[in-house]
Amino acid sequence: MKNLLLLFLMASSTFGFGQTTFNFRSHDFVDLEAYSDRFVDFIITNNGAKKEYMLSVKKPNDVIYIVTGQSMEKDSSIVVRFQVNPKKKGKFKYEIDVFTSDKNEARQITLSGNLMDEPKDNFTAYQNCPSFVQWGAGEDLTAFLLTVVTIDKDTKEPLGKSYVTLIQNGKTIDTYRTKKDGKIIEKVPLGYSYFYAKHEGYYPTELGTYINFQRDYVVMELEKDMTESVIIDEPIVAVEDSIVQEPIVIEEPIVELEEELEKEIILPKEAPVELSKLDPKDFSDDNFKPVNVTFVLDVSSSMRQADKIELMKFALYDMVAMLRPQDEISLVTYANDARVILKPTPCNDKTKATETVEKLKASGMTAGGAGIKLGYKQNKKGFIEGGVNHIIVITDGAFNRNSDDYLRYVKRFKKKGINLSIVGVKNKEKDAIEMTEAAEKGGGRYVPIHKLADAKNNLKQEIRLISFRF
Repeated sequence: MKNLLLLFLMASSTFGFGQTTFNFRSHDFVDLEAYSDRFVDFIITNNGAKKEYMLSVKKPNDVIYIVTGQSMEKDSSIVVRFQVNPKKKGKFKYEIDVFTSDKNEARQITLSGNLMDEPKDNFTAYQNCPSFVQWGAGEDLTAFLLTVVTIDKDTKEPLGKSYVTLIQNGKTIDTYRTKKDGKIIEKVPLGYSYFYAKHEGYYPTELGTYINFQRDYVVMELEKDMTESVIIDEPIVAVEDSIVQEPIVIEEPIVELEEELEKEIILPKEAPVELSKLDPKDFSDDNFKPVNVTFVLDVSSSMRQADKIELMKFALYDMVAMLRPQDEISLVTYANDARVILKPTPCNDKTKATETVEKLKASGMTAGGAGIKLGYKQNKKGFIEGGVNHIIVITDGAFNRNSDDYLRYVKRFKKKGINLSIVGVKNKEKDAIEMTEAAEKGGGRYVPIHKLADAKNNLKQEIRLISFRF
C-alpha cells in the first residue's frame, strides 16, 4: 500500500499540475488568399520550479511546424510556429495536440480559416514553413529587431527626428525617436502591435499590424499639414549697424503620448453646459454619481483586423484607471458564445479588471445578441440604487448570430433603469447607423473610436456624461 501511495505521489508531481502555459490556444486566419501568410506563433512558457520539455506534437498532414527548442528552463519560453497548407478552397479547421512533460494529457490547439483562392501555379512561397532567426543564449525568444521608418507620404523622403510610439496589448511599450535616415531599430516582442508616429509639420499617423521575425519592417507615411506650412512674408525693415545673430534652436522635449492624445478631448453633443465647464479629467464624487458599468466586448475574429482589439484594450485600461472605489465593473465577452469573464467587481482594487482585459484574445463568430442578454444579467447583479447602471457594448460591426431579439431586452431593462450605449471601433458607416438606433432605444449613445485619441478620450467622456449630477 505504501509503495502504491508513493507511486501516486510521484505521478501527481510529474503530471497532475500543469506548469507550462500557452499564450493562446486557438487562431482564426479568417480569409486567406492564395499567397497570404498562413503561419502563426504560439508561445509556451514554463511557470514551474523545474525544467520542462515539449515532448511531441500530433497534427494533421496539412499542418507543419518548427520550434525554437524542446526544453524550457524555469520562467523561460519557447516559440512554436504552425503553418497551415489546406489543399482545397473553403473553410478549414485543424486540431493539434501538444504534449509537454508536466502533463499526462495533451493541450489542444485549434487552427481555422477560409482559403479563398488556390495558387495559379504549382509553387507558393508559403509551402515551406518560414524559418526562425537565430537567438543568442539567454535572450527573450519572443523579441527580435524591428525596423520602423517614417517617410513623407508624397515625396517618400525619410523624416528624421520623428517620434514613434509602440503599443502592444493596449499598453504603451515606449516612444522612440527616428535618426536622420528616418529609421529606428529596436528589439521588441513579437505580436499584434499599434504604432503612432508624429513629426513636426505633419499630421500624426497610426498603423496596426502583426510583427514577428518575418514581418520586421514597418513603414509609416506621414502627410504634410498644409495649415502649418503657410508663410506670411514680413516687410523688410532696414536697420543700420544691426547685428545679425544666428537663431537659437531649442529642441522640443518628447511629449508623452497620453498628453498628446488628450489635446483632442471632445465632449459628446448631449453634454450639458455645466459639464463642459468642468476639467475634462474631473470625475469627483461631488460631480458624478456612483457607476455600475458592464462592458459587453466583441472578441470575434474581425476584431483582429486593423488591430481593433488593441484600440479596445487601450480604451478599457484608461477607463478602468479613471473609475473610483465606489464604482463597479463587470466584463462579458462574445464570439461563438457569450461568457462572463469578470463578475461585478468594486473598483477599490483594479488589478482584477486590468488583468482580465490583458488576457483578451479575438477569434470566432459574433454572437452579439447573446452577449447583450448576459451583460444585462450581470449589470442587474451589481445594481447600485441611486447610482448609474449602464451597459456599454464595444464592437466593430453589426451582430450576426443569435441577435434577432436582443432589442426586446434593451427596451425591457431601460424601464428598469439600466441603459445601453454602443462603442463602434473602426466600423462601417452602415453599421454605425444601426448602432446609433440601438443605442437610442437603450437610452444611451453611439460612441465612435477610429484612432488612438478616440480610444483615449471618448469612452471616458461617455462614462462622465452618463454619471454627471445635473
